[in-house]
Amino acid sequence: MKTVLITGANRGIGLELVKQYLSAGYDVYAACRKTSNELSATAAHIIQDIDVSEPAGVESLKAQVPELDILINNAGILRDEVLGQLNYATIEEQWKVNTLGPLKVTEALLEQLRDGGKIAFVSSRMGSIADNTSGGRYGYRMSKAALNAAAVSVAHDVAHRNISVAILHPGYVQTDMVGGRGEIPASEAAQRLFTRIDQLDMSNSGTFWHSNGSELPW
Repeated sequence: MKTVLITGANRGIGLELVKQYLSAGYDVYAACRKTSNELSATAAHIIQDIDVSEPAGVESLKAQVPELDILINNAGILRDEVLGQLNYATIEEQWKVNTLGPLKVTEALLEQLRDGGKIAFVSSRMGSIADNTSGGRYGYRMSKAALNAAAVSVAHDVAHRNISVAILHPGYVQTDMVGGRGEIPASEAAQRLFTRIDQLDMSNSGTFWHSNGSELPW
């Protein structure tokens, strides 16, 4: 049985990814700050009190997971800032959670990730500089652009172990993060992400994909 770890697994896309991988027969480890009733009702191994931005949380996670075939860095936050009234505290908060958090988790779990395994970073097309046609969302855009840069470096640095890396935009998903707005439900986004990760190999490692299968510009 293959093993997958999913961060930010208590709700939204993370919760639906848990369900998707359980349905596909995976042994699922679900990391979150606090579980939810829906997550607790699944057969996943739940790891609580995990803040990916804090060293103690990352060390606790490392101590509780076995060897992995797939690591999915899904945990993230969204805040809003407006030029002229920028909130640098929320920009820094997003940097810590959205950029440094996934990088810390990935580095900490490299020894547990099997050769030939896969790493997925759930990013956003809002991290694409070429795709930015509306401005705003400074902290979120910056944190996801930096995450993309880190993920490409990771892809190069783990290639010798035949570990492939996906950088994925889930779509505009109906989650609490966007107040329930969105174009697709979290269940559909999770199914698409599952497909992209399933199709991931060394030939397309380090690329930036929309969950619908189209490649995104940097």
